[in-house]
Amino acid sequence: MKIAKTVLAMLALATLSAHAAQWPTQPVHIVVPYPPGGNVDVAARIIAPGLEQEFGQPFVVDNRAGAGGLIAGEYVARSKPDGNTLFMAANGPLLFSPLIFNRPAYHWKEDFKPISTVSLTPMVLQGGRSLKQDSFEALIAYAKKNPGKLNMASPGAGTSNHLLSELLQRETGAKWTTVHYKGNAPATTDLLGGQVDFNFDQVSVALPFIKDGKLKPLAVTSEHRVPSLPDVPTLEEAGLKGMTAYTFTGLLAPKGTPDEVIQRISAALAKILSKPEIIEKFQQLGAEARSATPQEFQAYLQKEDARWVPIIRQAGITAQ
Repeated sequence: MKIAKTVLAMLALATLSAHAAQWPTQPVHIVVPYPPGGNVDVAARIIAPGLEQEFGQPFVVDNRAGAGGLIAGEYVARSKPDGNTLFMAANGPLLFSPLIFNRPAYHWKEDFKPISTVSLTPMVLQGGRSLKQDSFEALIAYAKKNPGKLNMASPGAGTSNHLLSELLQRETGAKWTTVHYKGNAPATTDLLGGQVDFNFDQVSVALPFIKDGKLKPLAVTSEHRVPSLPDVPTLEEAGLKGMTAYTFTGLLAPKGTPDEVIQRISAALAKILSKPEIIEKFQQLGAEARSATPQEFQAYLQKEDARWVPIIRQAGITAQ
């Protein structure tokens, strides 16, 4: 009986290995948790042609928006682990939404295999015309002396923008009033109109308004200054050591996908994301093309989980 079980296990491993060597034999779907046009969708469409070229099969971008990304995440988590269905994830859909929506449809560590990061987009703290403070230090000092008087526009509870705001209040002792909107567009509209004082936004979204002089940047959340905003200091330069924050995009597969497939996709992405024309496309979005090994991406997700999930719980953030 033991010999028979061993033989069956060996045959199963051989079958998986053969499948991994032949993969892909059909179109591969990259499932995006947002509608077409956003930074996650655009990132998927930037890498898809390169993956098609590497593997000789179509890589189809499949938009499945809704429920903070839970619809897409759950679909991929329940898909057959054969490498033909991949999840183009970001911070919210992968790490935060199951907790914020109180719907534990999946957990990133238990239901997915990380493949590689694709891009990192820093955020910028920017003020509207109603904001009198012209530096990050001045804003924090005012918010400490006048708790709750400044209004911060959030694109929604539990977004990376909102969580960064909560973290900065906790770390600095400053207090402001958070005004939640249903998405980034209405939040930006009110910031431009002077109904709120400031917000945190992805550099890719904020840059046109900053360049036009409609919004003033006070600090960026990257490790180093952003090339498109060379005069804007980082939060570290403003005195908050170790304070960096990015919106990431990354590719994952359902748990059980053969390691050989994971490694092949990761290696292909490292090649694609090092090409000058791909780097330039991401730079035009205000993002940095950034690949990682599966092990590096796993470690990155572990660090992000440990950093942000406690903030969600401590602040009692929900989407209800």
